[in-house]
Amino acid sequence: MSSEDRLRKSEDATTRALDSGSQIAPETTSNDASAIWKLVSGGLAEVLPAHIHKLWIEPLQPAGIQGSKLLLAGPEKVRSWVERRYLDQLLRTLRAAFPEITSVAFVKSSGPITSNNGAAAAVELNPDYSFESFVIGPGNRLAHGAALHVAEAPGEVLNPLFIYGPPGLGKTHLLVAMARYIGATRPAMRVHYTTAEAFTKEFVTAMRTQGGDAFQERYRDYGALLIDDVQFLAGKPKTEEEFFHTFNALYEGGSQIVLSSDREPTAHEGLAERLRDRFAWGMTAELERPDLPTRLAVLKKLGRRISGSDVDPEVLDEIANRSDTNLRQLEGALTRVTAFASLIGRTPDRRLAVEVTGSTDPGSELPAIRASRREVTIEQIKDAVCECLHLRRADLTSSRRTAEVVRGRHLAIYLARQRTNHSLVEIAGAFKRDHSSVVHAVASIKRKLEPGSEMSIAVEKVNQLLDRTGSID
Repeated sequence: MSSEDRLRKSEDATTRALDSGSQIAPETTSNDASAIWKLVSGGLAEVLPAHIHKLWIEPLQPAGIQGSKLLLAGPEKVRSWVERRYLDQLLRTLRAAFPEITSVAFVKSSGPITSNNGAAAAVELNPDYSFESFVIGPGNRLAHGAALHVAEAPGEVLNPLFIYGPPGLGKTHLLVAMARYIGATRPAMRVHYTTAEAFTKEFVTAMRTQGGDAFQERYRDYGALLIDDVQFLAGKPKTEEEFFHTFNALYEGGSQIVLSSDREPTAHEGLAERLRDRFAWGMTAELERPDLPTRLAVLKKLGRRISGSDVDPEVLDEIANRSDTNLRQLEGALTRVTAFASLIGRTPDRRLAVEVTGSTDPGSELPAIRASRREVTIEQIKDAVCECLHLRRADLTSSRRTAEVVRGRHLAIYLARQRTNHSLVEIAGAFKRDHSSVVHAVASIKRKLEPGSEMSIAVEKVNQLLDRTGSID
């Protein structure tokens, strides 16, 4: 069917819906954005393949009417794709039903960021982030349990709650889930989710326009405050000072505080010591790299949400085995495979997954995701570190404290943490150390991983040896 035929069919479907009155009440006006979009979406459903409609049209939501313009909200990737691929069809369907609505504008999704307070900085919330949609695995079980406990009893236990881990493992998902849960179960409580960056911008704007009093009054009256990516407070002394006093006021008043970061509290050398100290007052929970069963479970759930049905297990297996570090990367890969399949009219299969995720063309719009690293053991890591740094294996578990030995021991502990699924206690036992020594070693290496640094080069050298051989004979 040609594009013109599809557009004509869309107009006919809209006209039939209007004539039958089945999709919109006769008294509906162009000011009723929800009813307008319901009709337009229904018309598009008759001319677009079901999986296309579910993937790209259903995530859009009406955000209002602005003059003769219909405002549609949705995730950024959806807005961008619909605007490029389906805007003409959408406009024809819209104008056939409502001639006075002549254009469409795409805006960011809105969400219940703050309860009972519209003055706080707006941060887009992902409507898919909830406790029900969070996939639990060995690497996130503790953080999920702590988050749910806080959501059910805010301000009573685990206060503050500090969740940390690399990007893409679910920190924002848990914070948004907590904010929504508390807001739904305790409507009288003032709940606010934001990011450290938005908090900083709001504070600076307040100081320039209305002074700090209104800002302080607003932030120190929350029953629950959830702030994402607190590492961005570093290097901003005035914002740090304000947040320090906000933290104290909320904590002393019994309000719940939840924070997230890419590293543990003690590793934030750029932040004032008094803030780092307070971050560690309550419960700290780490999000660790997902194992293969967790990655497969995440992809299975994402596949159902994206396509409306189960995706071929071989497709999920291919993607899950190509990335072992980042859930966001998994979602992006699955979305690319599904979108590409819809464009060429092909059912996603393992071969297509390899074609899409394995592209190495620098100009490709479908870049490859990183192939997963070899599975290694702690003993193999010890051997690789000793070979690269010219140490004896016994040095790594000895009591020697020379600079070379400490460097090698810390590096081996760090890689054991990064490349195996062993717990802190298990890693500590493998190096004849205690739990705190492992935490210190990992933090020490992370601080030295500047691009091009000696430690960064050493880490890459050991990783290459492990990836090349899989074991050291």
